[in-house]
Amino acid sequence: MKFWLISLFLLFQFPLNANCVGRFVNPISDICWSCIFPITIGGVKVSSSGEDTPNPEGLVCYCKAPPRIGIPISFWEPVRLIDITRTPYCMVNMGGIVMGPHKGVIGRGSVGHSHSSSGGMKQSFYQIHWYIYPLIYWLELLTDFICMEKSEFDVAYLTELDPLWNDDELSFIINPEAALFGNPIAQAACAADCVLASTGFSNDLLFWCGGCQGSLYPFTGTVPAHSSGVQASLLLVERFIAKLHREGLLRGYVGAKGLCDKYPMPVIRKTQYKTQMVYPIPSTIRGCHPLGRFDLLWSSGKQFPYKGEDYGYVIWRKRNCCLL
Repeated sequence: MKFWLISLFLLFQFPLNANCVGRFVNPISDICWSCIFPITIGGVKVSSSGEDTPNPEGLVCYCKAPPRIGIPISFWEPVRLIDITRTPYCMVNMGGIVMGPHKGVIGRGSVGHSHSSSGGMKQSFYQIHWYIYPLIYWLELLTDFICMEKSEFDVAYLTELDPLWNDDELSFIINPEAALFGNPIAQAACAADCVLASTGFSNDLLFWCGGCQGSLYPFTGTVPAHSSGVQASLLLVERFIAKLHREGLLRGYVGAKGLCDKYPMPVIRKTQYKTQMVYPIPSTIRGCHPLGRFDLLWSSGKQFPYKGEDYGYVIWRKRNCCLL
């Protein structure tokens, strides 16, 4: 209920803009609910559908704080929502409303051709909005479930307010290791990551690679090799998640360390996440894909002029937990 009240308030406070497009996400029909699978209990799969990563073995788990003995379980949970937009402050997943000044704002998105000596390769720039979106808790599908994130819907991050997002050189402050990966050898390894992501999950050891989408560095909104809107938007989703991990705003929830509580994860573990498109066209049938997967396998018809050039995704996060 709180979500709809906030949405109506914003709708009357900020006028619609012709350059801002979007649609409210329907939490029932626009969500690929089969993405919650597979679920494992005590190391045994209770559903064979869906792709999964390795889980802690054993029938019993123990946590010290608070002290408890339980059964290890794993599942995928929809926890975040993200806009990728060319129009500053355009809330794509909130119906296409503008939450701030859009005219003359530095960092307006674009898609065009580079005039460098690289042969006029297409490049782009987008802004990102990050929403806290604990959908299972919000819909009250499960109650008193210790393994579920319990928080309210909220707008948590706007890259328009982040000077690091608009400046590749300034972003070097939080990702100085980017200098190590700007060479042909390091980038060639990303071809292997692309193959792995397209057949399963990408390799967490290749943390500088975004699979088939490109390089995760630098942590900015500039895509120097733009092949399609879907490819560019997916790359920026991966970059932004990596950026939040580096800033300590996202934590780890997987593996034996995640059974009892979340833990610091300054370097992204790509296998902890899947993405599902909800705008411009929701992917509701087998709609979740590991980070870095080849988008042409599923993105046909997902990009079109005007209303199909900004994007929205639900972020599904893997969770290992010790259930009482």
